[in-house]
Amino acid sequence: MVFILGNPFLDTLLVKKALESFYGIGPVVSRNVMARFHIHPTMKVGSLKDQQLLELNAQLSTMNIDNDLRREMRDNIKKLRDIGCYRGKRHAMGLPVRGQNTKNQIKSAQRLNRIERRN
Repeated sequence: MVFILGNPFLDTLLVKKALESFYGIGPVVSRNVMARFHIHPTMKVGSLKDQQLLELNAQLSTMNIDNDLRREMRDNIKKLRDIGCYRGKRHAMGLPVRGQNTKNQIKSAQRLNRIERRN
């Protein structure tokens, strides 16, 4: 087991998949981070050197990911609701926010946007 930011990963897992398991890191960001530390896309977590792991942990700790990013998004939505803007009202009602039609999408919008809206 290898630990990245305190999360255990199997030695056989690809580094790309391990990075993408963090909330806020997608394919492009993981590719950029791996390129920065000269990690091959097919490299496994178990074959990382200690120095690479330390550098990777240091880089990820400076990024806004996981709980910090979730908290920031929740605070942004709360701010929109507090000032009473259109987007805030749509978030509060659980409706599509970015101009989509609501003919058949109300349920899918409520399902896809499961961020805490009502307090």
